[in-house]
Amino acid sequence: MPLPFLTADGVFDADEDEALPHSDPERWRRPYRPGPWRVAAAALLLLVSAFMLLATVIIVFAGTWAGAGIAAAASLAVLGTALRLLRTGVWVSPAGLRRVGFFRTRTIRWIEVSEIRTVQQPVRWLGLPRTVQGQALTVAARDGSEQPVLLTDHGADFLARGEAFDRAAGSLEAWAREYRLPVPA
Repeated sequence: MPLPFLTADGVFDADEDEALPHSDPERWRRPYRPGPWRVAAAALLLLVSAFMLLATVIIVFAGTWAGAGIAAAASLAVLGTALRLLRTGVWVSPAGLRRVGFFRTRTIRWIEVSEIRTVQQPVRWLGLPRTVQGQALTVAARDGSEQPVLLTDHGADFLARGEAFDRAAGSLEAWAREYRLPVPA
């Protein structure tokens, strides 16, 4: 079964001359692959969900329908959590930039973006409250409003993968250069 949210259509290859290698530019796509921490956490949640579904089947055979309904609902909640965890990240298309969080998704049109840059700043380690010094990919809006940090090198996708962070940042900057309209003078 293909899992399109695990593909990274915009990953740079050394032999390619094109800045944005993709077949269908109209689709929303993640320009990097999910990191091992994110995939491992989702795999663990999927394993827990499978055991919960097995427990649901056992409860059904025992004849307790109310308990089976509760177990099935809990299992589906864990399954949904795992899938949402895999879906989080930054997605791009010609329409704009989309930051998919666990609870909230925010889309910024390219016309609203003034610049995307990598800065050194304190960043969250794996999304936890602990902060460490690292790199963050930030977006600046033309209206001056504060935008959330897009990516960090200490997040679940790029922890201990500095080259992958650099490729993802370069890919997002290439999307911005290609689709951002020039600032009116």
